[in-house]
Amino acid sequence: MQKFMITDTSDVVRKVGKRILSELDFLVSEAGSAHEALACCQVDLPDYIIVDSGMDGALDLISGIRAMENGKAVKIYYCVVEADLKKLMAGKRAGATDFLLKPFDRKILTAVFGNRAIAA
Repeated sequence: MQKFMITDTSDVVRKVGKRILSELDFLVSEAGSAHEALACCQVDLPDYIIVDSGMDGALDLISGIRAMENGKAVKIYYCVVEADLKKLMAGKRAGATDFLLKPFDRKILTAVFGNRAIAA
């Protein structure tokens, strides 16, 4: 089973994402801050992580994961509220694999991650 972490300051976003991704057969963990996420990643690096762009330390979290042993293998999705080119480029420079628009829902998460859990 592939591991997935949702990092967002919103409890609701984390709970909804966890429910949907768990139904797609991911083992999902949550972090409410960049500091908490980095500490969890140092113990158990996920295969996938969603990082909320509005969270303090989001870019540092991405670059911190990339600096870890095996950190380059993690698929990091930088979650933005709007397609702001400056913000997207900052995420890409920090090491984001791809982007998600927020708010996400079952349709979006299933389209992006549905067959990845099965393929593992």
